[in-house]
Amino acid sequence: MRKYRKPLIVFTPKSLLRHPLAVSPLEDFTLGQFEVVLDDVDITDVDAKEQVKRVILCSGKVFYDLLEERRKHAMVDTAIIRLEQLYPFPAQELVDVMEYYPNVKTVIWCQEEPVNQGAWNGIKHRFEAYDYTEVVCVSRPAMAAPAVGSLYMHQRQQQALVREALGLNGD
Repeated sequence: MRKYRKPLIVFTPKSLLRHPLAVSPLEDFTLGQFEVVLDDVDITDVDAKEQVKRVILCSGKVFYDLLEERRKHAMVDTAIIRLEQLYPFPAQELVDVMEYYPNVKTVIWCQEEPVNQGAWNGIKHRFEAYDYTEVVCVSRPAMAAPAVGSLYMHQRQQQALVREALGLNGD
């Protein structure tokens, strides 16, 4: 549409390039548009949305870990909402999606980066302006490095943060 061309740059971890859940139908590219907030993919019925007590907000590949664990435990009281754009913050779009969940008691921002890195410090003030219950962050502990340096420790931390976000720590 514009007279100049601008390259598309996609930042994604290699693990998502062939992930079976990270796919879109062709119609999304030809008839759809970029969505800044994506509602839960499994909870589509109005009655089911009213049963939701916990909403997890996230961005990036942690969504797929959360989704797989929630499906494994057949949880119906937890919705996972993706923020596909962090700036400018999609405030109205998020409010519109959150209105579908009138009985939410807990709202969580989940990120796989350490708490002092990632999106949390850049967006946490955005939630103060809305009528949500307090939004808490579930992430890795604060670290100087972006990665723990051990695949085993990374996987343990990832599993722990996914379970905490879903409220499965008591199991």
